[in-house]
Amino acid sequence: MGFNQTKEAPLFIGIDGGGSKCRATIYASDDTVLGTGVAGRANPLFGLSQTFESIKLSTQLALEDAGLQASDGGQLVAGLGLAGVNVPHLYQELVNWQHPFANMFVTTDLHTACIGAHHGSDGAVIITGTGSCGYVHVGEESLSLGGHGFPLGDKGSGAWLGLKAAEQVLLELDGFGPKTLLTERLKNHFQTSDAMGIVEKLAGKSSSCYATLARLVLESAIEQDEVAKGIVVEGAAYISDLAKKLFALHPPRFSMIGGLAEPLAPWLDKDVVARISPVIAPPEMGAAYYARQCYVAAD
Repeated sequence: MGFNQTKEAPLFIGIDGGGSKCRATIYASDDTVLGTGVAGRANPLFGLSQTFESIKLSTQLALEDAGLQASDGGQLVAGLGLAGVNVPHLYQELVNWQHPFANMFVTTDLHTACIGAHHGSDGAVIITGTGSCGYVHVGEESLSLGGHGFPLGDKGSGAWLGLKAAEQVLLELDGFGPKTLLTERLKNHFQTSDAMGIVEKLAGKSSSCYATLARLVLESAIEQDEVAKGIVVEGAAYISDLAKKLFALHPPRFSMIGGLAEPLAPWLDKDVVARISPVIAPPEMGAAYYARQCYVAAD
């Protein structure tokens, strides 16, 4: 079946794209979820063509899930919250894209995550998933920190934990580093027996590949492996410091988002953990809210 969009009540699609996946959700005017689709990574820093393909595929899957036709995508009003569009030329590339929607509005994944987490109200968020970054909006003030991309930034993220683990394992295997549980776990993970086997598996790989190692680091840290603990403590200290920088603007709410938000919590400063509030709505709903605001303002 198709649908008849009107100027008064269009359907909005919120798209949240990062280093590991792209999730698209179609919402009715009352915020009811009509359909959702998930595709591969959508971070322009790692390739515009991949980003465009992931947006189109996740949209197609969301349309199918909603029982709509592929051609109905041309009637959707899209809000895109993407990692990497804080880089000006990448933002411009997205804005200039011959997109498949009726209208499209682009902002950062941090912005839309914050809108969703606090249901459009003021607040702060930290994303700790494949990458890491922080954002706060209070009144007329906003501040964005981190989000520089792997491997230049993203400290405390899944990719960063994986990178640090690989570095330490290679040092041990070459006889320069302390013994660590991570060595056998990385060798098992990659089904290899030596340093060059690990190098071969990781050379030129994406942040999402490194992020798959984060679970091994956290497991080893919980088992009191000193090397793994050192990595996690350093990453968590950065995330705690990041939160305190955001708190300087006195946000009324603070939330943490991403696959590492819960596993990292025991390692964060207690005063940071005490301020964590649950996310009210997911980033893709924040993207849909953003599109709705822009659409109404442009009318």
